[in-house]
Amino acid sequence: MADLIVIGYPDETTAEQAADEVERLAHDLLIEPDAIAVIRRDQDGKFHVTTRHHEVAVGTMWGMFWGVLFGVLFFIPVLGMAVGAALGALMGLVTKMGMTQDFQKQVRDLVQPGTSALFLIVDKITPDKAVEALSRYGGTVLKTSFSRDAEAEIQQALHGSAVTVP
Repeated sequence: MADLIVIGYPDETTAEQAADEVERLAHDLLIEPDAIAVIRRDQDGKFHVTTRHHEVAVGTMWGMFWGVLFGVLFFIPVLGMAVGAALGALMGLVTKMGMTQDFQKQVRDLVQPGTSALFLIVDKITPDKAVEALSRYGGTVLKTSFSRDAEAEIQQALHGSAVTVP
């Protein structure tokens, strides 16, 4: 089962520093993130999104996923994306991911002007070591889990073929 973890920070820079730490933790095999994104909201309320992906084709699809997710959460227009079957499937999945209206509101309330947040899709994690490493950054943690079915549907939408989720 995959988890969507959102960690909100009271400034515009800490989420990027925490994302660097997640990359280090991934290299040390303490956490296995499928996707990492940072959203920063400047003092004027404008959103700035940075995503990190490793494989080009998969990265493009995760970028589309983040675009849809942030579009739904923050009403950020998903301009420049081709509207196709994969995008439509992802739009439908956002509501099936266990993201209740309450969770969505908590995320929106977390990302106010002058703040930032780290978004992770995580399959496997060594909780004690990862929490210890990320705790120095502080922040407010929100988490929701995908059901196995929703996770398989997300992977299918991202990769274009049926994927079996163990």
